[in-house]
Amino acid sequence: MSRRCILYACALCATALCVACSSSSGHPDQDSAVVRPDQVLDFNTLYTQNCAGCHGPNGKGGAAIALGDPTFLAIADDDVIRKTASNGVRGALMPAFAKSAGGMLTDQQINAIVHGIRTWARPELLANSPPPPYTAQPPGDAHRGEAVYGTYCASCHGPNGAGGEKASSIVNGSYLALVSDQYLRITVIVGRPELGAPDWRNDVPGRPMSSQEVSDVVAWLSAQRPMFSVKPYLSSSAEHGAGESQ
Repeated sequence: MSRRCILYACALCATALCVACSSSSGHPDQDSAVVRPDQVLDFNTLYTQNCAGCHGPNGKGGAAIALGDPTFLAIADDDVIRKTASNGVRGALMPAFAKSAGGMLTDQQINAIVHGIRTWARPELLANSPPPPYTAQPPGDAHRGEAVYGTYCASCHGPNGAGGEKASSIVNGSYLALVSDQYLRITVIVGRPELGAPDWRNDVPGRPMSSQEVSDVVAWLSAQRPMFSVKPYLSSSAEHGAGESQ
């Protein structure tokens, strides 16, 4: 074979290799572009990366409350969810996600998360039984709360809150040190259905808890919280908010 033929054959092989490489699945298209992390606005991506680890896939609940629960979404409005996602919760395990509070998400990304969570709302499920409000007004009374606890909670959590056959302790010092009063109120109202814990309507069938009873039992639980000279958790710079993760 002549030298000219050899060079021609090599050129053909090189051209074929270039075409094969440019059409392979690992080669980016000419029109493709790398999206910067702060430009990602897809809700599923943002929720999976930032929220699902605690609140569970699709908001079904995990270490923290289920953000997709219709009762939670009935008491927590967009502003409440936005403030909590942005600023976190002081003295709890809910971190701040907004850049303005030391996190990594832009305001647009926070809004995308809020709007995505809101799509899980099912207001028709609670049309005939509106839940107690998100905030406590007036404040609860711990003395009354002890009686409320005996009526609505003791059958599962034991007479003193230290645990029973159906549920664990809710006066454990470590647990109460890691959760805020607002989180306790949310849990009493919403329940933890993924764990078998009923909401405010079903602790005693046919006898839903009033807003004041919720406030009173939260005050009683709060009174069981131990006072630590040094908190056993990292403090956030944020104030109390909604949808708290711990």
